[in-house]
Amino acid sequence: MFFNKPFHEINFNDVVEFCKLNMPEGKQLDYKYFLPKNNEKFAKTIASFANALGGTIIVGVKDDKNDRPTPPFEGIPFQYKIRNKIEDIIQTYIDPIVFVDISVCGNERGQMFVVINIPQSNLTPHLVGKMKRAYIRTGQSSRPEILVHPDKLPWLLDHRRKSESLRHILLDKSDRHFENYLHSKNLRMNEQRAVLSASLIPLYPEEPLLDYHALRPVMDRLFPGAETKTVQDGITKLGADAVDMAELNSYGLVYYKTALADIGGNLDFAKVAAAVREFFYIALKFHKKIYFGGPLYFRFTINNARGVNVFYGGKKTTVLEDFLRADNIFSISQVESGLNGILAQTLSQAAWALGFDLGGNDIKSMLK
Repeated sequence: MFFNKPFHEINFNDVVEFCKLNMPEGKQLDYKYFLPKNNEKFAKTIASFANALGGTIIVGVKDDKNDRPTPPFEGIPFQYKIRNKIEDIIQTYIDPIVFVDISVCGNERGQMFVVINIPQSNLTPHLVGKMKRAYIRTGQSSRPEILVHPDKLPWLLDHRRKSESLRHILLDKSDRHFENYLHSKNLRMNEQRAVLSASLIPLYPEEPLLDYHALRPVMDRLFPGAETKTVQDGITKLGADAVDMAELNSYGLVYYKTALADIGGNLDFAKVAAAVREFFYIALKFHKKIYFGGPLYFRFTINNARGVNVFYGGKKTTVLEDFLRADNIFSISQVESGLNGILAQTLSQAAWALGFDLGGNDIKSMLK
């Protein structure tokens, strides 16, 4: 989430540079200078992240009264068995076990940081200690972890099924916003053949990640001068001359939809590549604002495609499929560090379903 590279490639200098950003502790970030002597208290921090939005603990960093990292950022003396100790604490005090990623980042002077990435879990609730208590991360400096309130228990006891239901509701609402937009323009779907849709949303949405008022400046920076409409918990950008829509939602949803083919049913496959790239550009800009570290659900579809004539590289094919769809789960750090690979995979799947068997060189050329 906080490092723009694969987790196990994070090194000592990466942690130093991150600390220089002066980011405070919050719902998804915690600094510790040493591992706490109270093992159960440390387990409570890990479990509270897993029960909430997921998060990152950085060991070897002091923080000030405002919960911000305090220089110098020199780490702590290297400990060979610290990874085993963290794993033992998790296995001893947390039920069911939380599966975490641990990166021990040492330098040539014998100092180290330890970065622990705790994913948002679907095995909730994770209970801590002999009393089997469930905690969630709050982000408040005075009470960073609190016992789960009875109102929150349903979200944890059914292993995130309520969150999955909310995810479907948010996606369906955005689909309806697009249909309402077409209606407002006196357009019918069959007049704009082949519609591409892409969305990225937390796998287990539960609560707003930012105030919806903060969405407008983000949208204005992404699409200066564009027509926008506010919707419940979100804001939507409407296309001026083309049939397209982009939507940001305070729960972390990025939604994008655009008509690909002209009314005559002709489609240049390069337009698919441009649309997918624009979507991920919007998604990355938005998620840098909200700092969400849990898993993200990516859905990509092209519907109403049957009979469309697709052109690419002097070739032409007519689509047999009416509907194609691809689903994946990513973290935002995977998107940031491996975007070209994600784009290539998505475009390769789309090309095959539309009737083209594009090689790797074709995809690379398109992405350039």
